Amino acid sequence: MMKVLNTDVVIIGSGLAALYAAVRLSGKKRVVLLTKSKWQSSNSYLAQGGIAAAYDQSDDWHVQLEDALKAGRYHNNVRETSFMIKESKHTIDRLIQMGMTFDRNEDGSIALAREGGHSAARILHAGGDATGRELTKFIKSQLDQHVHIDEYTQACDLIVKDNRCAGVWAKDENGEKVAYLAQDTVIATGGCGHIYAPTTADPAVTGDGLAIAYRAGAALSDMEFVQFHPTLLIKDGKVYGLVSEAVRGEGAKLINQDGRRLLAGKHPLEDLAPRDVVTRVLFKAQKTGLASQVYLDISMIDQFSGHFPTISRLCREAGIDLSKGRIPVSPGAHFMMGGIAAGHDGATTLPGLYAIGEAACTGVHGANRIASHSLLEAITYASTMAESILTEKKSPVNGHAPAVTPAHLHLPAKEQIQRMMFGNVGIWRTKESLLRAIDWCESWGIDFNGARNLDLSKDEAERLNMLTVAWLIASSALERTESRGGHTRIDFPGEAERWRQKSIIREVNQLEHY
Repeated sequence: MMKVLNTDVVIIGSGLAALYAAVRLSGKKRVVLLTKSKWQSSNSYLAQGGIAAAYDQSDDWHVQLEDALKAGRYHNNVRETSFMIKESKHTIDRLIQMGMTFDRNEDGSIALAREGGHSAARILHAGGDATGRELTKFIKSQLDQHVHIDEYTQACDLIVKDNRCAGVWAKDENGEKVAYLAQDTVIATGGCGHIYAPTTADPAVTGDGLAIAYRAGAALSDMEFVQFHPTLLIKDGKVYGLVSEAVRGEGAKLINQDGRRLLAGKHPLEDLAPRDVVTRVLFKAQKTGLASQVYLDISMIDQFSGHFPTISRLCREAGIDLSKGRIPVSPGAHFMMGGIAAGHDGATTLPGLYAIGEAACTGVHGANRIASHSLLEAITYASTMAESILTEKKSPVNGHAPAVTPAHLHLPAKEQIQRMMFGNVGIWRTKESLLRAIDWCESWGIDFNGARNLDLSKDEAERLNMLTVAWLIASSALERTESRGGHTRIDFPGEAERWRQKSIIREVNQLEHY
């Protein structure tokens, strides 16, 4: 038997987008959140970077927009990117009115920093390099006491009735099956960082929301665009965390083992170039032997530990002596620009299903996300989605607990998927490497289009989702015969005009270009 719970809105995820949506909805709707680990297990909570807004009087949102379009290689949905950025100052002001505290200068003004891709200082931080944690904790504190978060509850598949999403079925902390029937279902599960290694992502972020949406028939878009962050703190092969580009915003430079600067002359913004540019430069230096080790030279930053307490703690854990002024770094998977195709209101192509945050693809990041637009996106589109849900008239939910089929699948280990993806569908891609990845994914005999409502263990379900998303990324990357933003084909090294503003849309049994 499957336990059945009825509610108005079920939100899958517990990051910033999920929590803010719950805050906005809970006054008028019955809301339940479910998350497969503890509620803090999200990329939002880990985010060191801040939230971008043209907040200074001398700044202009049009300039921020142009910076975002340049970084996104003009693949952005210009209308949505313009909306998000134009609203950014109002978004910050609403958070402040709610009681959120951002870092300030000695004179009481909001402290603004500069990060990669931005031509001006417009990044707000909280707790130095702990903005995501502070903002997520604050929004969580605003939740209505009646909103329940079901932790250690893993979404297995969406419930679809009469071509409409009617909820989701999951396995709770005891492994028991639970059907959450809802008028509206929201996927806010984040991206898919942990289908790669190394990565900055929380271990819970394995592409689950993307896979279950795909299996249910929702369209996915731009899956080939994966961002690799240039500066992961890696020592002796172990990832300790991210080194925010706010450090480079304070003047730090990327150097090799001999002290030679690696970004000098490579881009007009040099060390503050967009992430895809910096990542490719570092990766090439590593591959060609120019850099047996990449370092971030922080010797020019006074009181580093005071400015960056989170990064300093990571360095201590790694046994790095900050007095020497060097932090060892290397690129790793960071952010998914693509995801579940979603409109201004978060609605997907499957009625009754919404997607927000990194799991969604609204087009605001183009082919490469500019720094500190992820937290901004989470708040902005959680808000527009909530407004839409609250104003739309809803018919009574028409769903039931689905029939679930016992199954045993032969699946690779997580580490196998991660190694395969970084080696073949990583920073550099070729036709041969992508075909190798696709063949490997398909060799496990899984019907990625039809593996719905299978009664798998939580671990098996997670690995099925990882393999599904790996296959979607690799096969989409094979289609895009150019290099743009986070997608680098060394066999097609330039941007192709015929691919400009063209998205690859993935639906069950379909692959289309728009």
